[in-house]
Amino acid sequence: MGEIVRLIPKSELERARLIAEARAIYDSIFPPATSDRVPQDGEERGKS
Repeated sequence: MGEIVRLIPKSELERARLIAEARAIYDSIFPPATSDRVPQDGEERGKS
């Protein structure tokens, strides 16, 4: 009891999916510097 269930519209889910896909494409073209960021899920840490 007392749980709040948030219903997420399909458009919001699609928007989040497209943003993640675009970020992955951008990162594959322009690899980010490994020293100033934390690896995202599924990424390995860069070897210095």
